[in-house]
Amino acid sequence: MPTYELLGSERLCYATELGAQVCGDSLELLAQLPAESVDLFVTSPPFPLLRKKAYGNEEQEKYVDWLTQFVKLAKDALKPSGSLVIDIGGAYQQGRPIRSLHQFRALIAFVDDLDLRLAEEFYWHNTSKLPSPIEWVNKRKIRAKDSVNTVWWLSKDDFPKANVGNVRVPYSESMKRLLKNPAKYYQPKLRASEHDIGTAFGKDNGGAIPSNLLSIPNSQSNDSYLRTVRELGLKGHPARFPLKLPQFFIEMLTDPGDLVVDFFSGSNSTGRVAETLGRRWLSFEKDRQYCALSAIRFLDEHPLDFVKKEIAKIEAGDKLFLTPS
Repeated sequence: MPTYELLGSERLCYATELGAQVCGDSLELLAQLPAESVDLFVTSPPFPLLRKKAYGNEEQEKYVDWLTQFVKLAKDALKPSGSLVIDIGGAYQQGRPIRSLHQFRALIAFVDDLDLRLAEEFYWHNTSKLPSPIEWVNKRKIRAKDSVNTVWWLSKDDFPKANVGNVRVPYSESMKRLLKNPAKYYQPKLRASEHDIGTAFGKDNGGAIPSNLLSIPNSQSNDSYLRTVRELGLKGHPARFPLKLPQFFIEMLTDPGDLVVDFFSGSNSTGRVAETLGRRWLSFEKDRQYCALSAIRFLDEHPLDFVKKEIAKIEAGDKLFLTPS
């Protein structure tokens, strides 16, 4: 069964062999998902920034109640072994150099009110983020640049499916030297904490266990999506996941063939990564133009004129089947 048939094809914008981009209100679409059908939700909702954005960010005072509606429906659709990963950036209070606590209040609501578990907190360090907010950082210089987002990994069960071995990171240079000659660089001994590392420390496991600090630049100014949007003279989605962020969680928390859903899909980074990794996927976005433009991620091997025509078809209401390279 094609993935989009979980919802019906009425709001389908485009589909691939593994997934589908659907246009509509995510509250309605999440409610249509079968119970316990999703292996992983990974998403980044609009943040409650002080300036209103084109993609419809919510006001700080209403943010937690607004977002909890979506998460409650996502929980109902999540398998007992599944996970929900949600990236929420920080913000300042109106007119004050004081931080909003919205992302922490949202987390407490998810755990206390919805009975989700916080499997682990992650922090996404955007190494290419520009200094902001201008008033406190650039002008008055009384605050440091805000370049870290909180990423909550939540689950219905204490033991959701996960394999951190799937997301090992390259060894440091010192570790590489140790692995070449363990006896020369390391002698196992009991630490002051009485933690015995043992001889296994010198074993090559193909990479190191990652930390919960994910340093990923969001500097995709010349990736195929933005490059094509510029060449078409159009305006792409302004708030995009770097592909490596959903990739980390999809690889760690799912297996090939599992279903991944993003209910604030924007430019559909999550769907593109899921397709590449052999996972089924569904992406929800209420703005049809953003839905249409996200098809660029699956048309990067086609001539510009062809891409332009396909986007126009989706904007006009057509349903397309795409065959990404």
